[in-house]
Amino acid sequence: MKGTKRIITLFALVTAISFLSSAQEIKKEIPLKYGATNEGKRQDQAMQKFRDNRLGAFIHWGLYAIPGGEWNGKVYGGAAEWLKSWAKVPSDEWMKLMDQWNPTKFDAKKWAKMAKEMGVKYIKITTKHHEGFCLWPSKYSKYTVANTPYKKDVLGEMVKAYNDEGIDVHFYFSVMDWSHPDYRYSIKSVEDSIAFNRFLEFTDNQLKELATRYPTVKDFWFDGTWDASIKKNGWWTAHAEQMLKEMLPGVTINSRLRADDKGKRHFDSNGRLMGDYESGYERRLPDPVKDLKVTQWDWEACMTIPENQWGYHKDWSLSYVKTPIEVIDRIVHAVSMGGNMVVNFGPQADGDFRPEEKELAKAIGKWMSRYGEAVYACDYAGFDKQGWGYYTRGKNGEVYMVVFNQPYSGHLTVKTPKDISVEKASLLGTGEEIQVVETARNEYNVSVPKKNPGEPYVIQLKVRAAKGTKGIYRDALT
Repeated sequence: MKGTKRIITLFALVTAISFLSSAQEIKKEIPLKYGATNEGKRQDQAMQKFRDNRLGAFIHWGLYAIPGGEWNGKVYGGAAEWLKSWAKVPSDEWMKLMDQWNPTKFDAKKWAKMAKEMGVKYIKITTKHHEGFCLWPSKYSKYTVANTPYKKDVLGEMVKAYNDEGIDVHFYFSVMDWSHPDYRYSIKSVEDSIAFNRFLEFTDNQLKELATRYPTVKDFWFDGTWDASIKKNGWWTAHAEQMLKEMLPGVTINSRLRADDKGKRHFDSNGRLMGDYESGYERRLPDPVKDLKVTQWDWEACMTIPENQWGYHKDWSLSYVKTPIEVIDRIVHAVSMGGNMVVNFGPQADGDFRPEEKELAKAIGKWMSRYGEAVYACDYAGFDKQGWGYYTRGKNGEVYMVVFNQPYSGHLTVKTPKDISVEKASLLGTGEEIQVVETARNEYNVSVPKKNPGEPYVIQLKVRAAKGTKGIYRDALT
C-alpha cells in the first residue's frame, strides 16, 4: 500500500514539474527586433484624442468610382474598388480611366459640412488605393490627380476643409500598388528582392511626401500589407512606423501595417499589439459578451453601408444595405467595448454623394446631436451585457444605458459589478427621472421612459461605490 502511495505521489510530482516546465516554455519571451514598440495603451495626449473621438467616417474614392462596378457591360458584385482584379483589367488599360477623372461636383467644404453635421470627429481618406492612383500630385508617380482633366490636389482641398470644421484628418494608404512594376506579391528570387527593395524606397518617398505636404494629418491607416513580400520584410514595417512618428510627433499608426521578424501581423510573436491600435475589425465587431479581451488595447472597427462595398458601386441592390439604426447600433457597440467606429462612404465619380449616403449621414447626426454624450470620450463600463442594448462609461464615471430593444416587461435589467450601487437614473436629453428598484444583490430594474421615444434612447445612471456594505440580500446556500 505504501509503495502504491509513493508511486502516486511521485507521479503527481513529475506531472506538476512537467506542467510548470510547459508553462515556463509557453511564457518564454521570443527575441524580436521588429516586434511591438508599446507596452500597453499609449497614454499621451494625441492618443487620448484619437480615443475620445470615437466616431469617424471613411472616404473611399479613386478611379474605381468611374466604372462603379461595371466593366465591358458586365456588373461585378464584388467590392467596386477591386473591379480591376475582378475583371482582370491590365494596369495600363485601367489607368486610362484617368482621362475621365473630372469630378465637377466635388466641393470639399460641402463634404466637410456633411461630416460635421453627421457628428464625426475624424475622417479617413484613401490617399492611394491598391490601383495606385494618387489623390495628391505625387512627384514619384505619373498616376496622380495632376495628370487628369481635373488637375487639382483634391486631397489638399479635403485636408483644409475638414480641418476648418475641426475634424481630424487620417490618411488611408495602400502599400500594395497594382500600378508599380516593382511590386511583388512574394519574393522568389534575387531579382524579386532587388525590385521589391526599389518599391519600398518608392513607398518611403510617397509617405514622406504625404507627411511633409500635409503636416496636420493625425493618423496613417495602412492597407494592402498581407502579402508574403511584406511579411518577409518586417524590418520595413517597423522602419515606416518609426519614420512617420519622427516626422509627425504624436501621429498614430494602425496595426495593419506591421509584421514582426517572423511574419506575424497585427500582434507580434509574443502576443503584443504592434502599432497603436488594432485595425483587424473590418465589417465585423467583437462579441459583446465573450470578447472582453479587446478592452485591454485600443482598437478601431470600420464598416460599410452596403455589406459588400467600400468604393462607389452603381448597384446597391446586390448586397444588403444597413439602416441608420443598424449603423448607430454598431457605433455604440464598438464604444461599449472601448473601440472606435468608422462609417464608410463611397463618393460618385462626379464628386457628389449618392442620396442614400446623405440621408444616412443626416439620420446619424440627428441621433448623435441628442445622445452623443454616451458615445464621445466614452469607454467600456464593466457591467454585465444585457439584451436591451449596451452600456458605456463617461470620463467622470457616469454610466449610460443605450437602449435598442424595448422590453415588454417595462423594466430594463441592470446588474452592477460588486460594491457598485445605482443611486439614480434619468433620461438623457429631457432629464426625466426614471424609477430604479433594487431586486437582488447588485441587480436592479430600471423602468422604461413614460413615453416611448420611438428611437434608441439613453438613460444615464448615477452610480456609487459602496465598499463595506453588505446589503439586505444573502447568497443562496447550496
